[in-house]
Amino acid sequence: MTEQHAHQFERGTDGPKVIVVGVDGSDSSLRAAAYAGGLARRQHALLAVVYVQPVIASGAALGAPVAETTDEIAEDLVAQIRLATEQNKGIFDVRWEFHTFRGDPYSGLTKAADELKADAVVVGASEQAGHRIVGSVAVRLVKAGRWPVTVVP
Repeated sequence: MTEQHAHQFERGTDGPKVIVVGVDGSDSSLRAAAYAGGLARRQHALLAVVYVQPVIASGAALGAPVAETTDEIAEDLVAQIRLATEQNKGIFDVRWEFHTFRGDPYSGLTKAADELKADAVVVGASEQAGHRIVGSVAVRLVKAGRWPVTVVP
């Protein structure tokens, strides 16, 4: 008796196919990107680099050009990735995409990981002291329990 199964998304069966890494320009996020890049290269996975643009209502209310600033950060991150990719061509080849999402970092990374069907999520350790009390993005992602999460110091 033959049973046919419709092709469904299956997470983590043959190694990761999509690795999401959150970047915001901080040193720890850039270390996370380097780590995730090495993992993606070794696993022949797609590296999805995600920048979550903050939505700052109070800054916008005061007339601050928040959207322009976060767009500049995103453009700078893409430029850094392209430069690193070019410098390492033939030595360290990895398939990558850059995505931007708007919102708070946890919600943005969660949405990115869901939409991109991530097999793993990599983030840098928080560099903010207050996160010991409230909980960092990394801790919240781990507690969500939806993907393997690697936290890079």
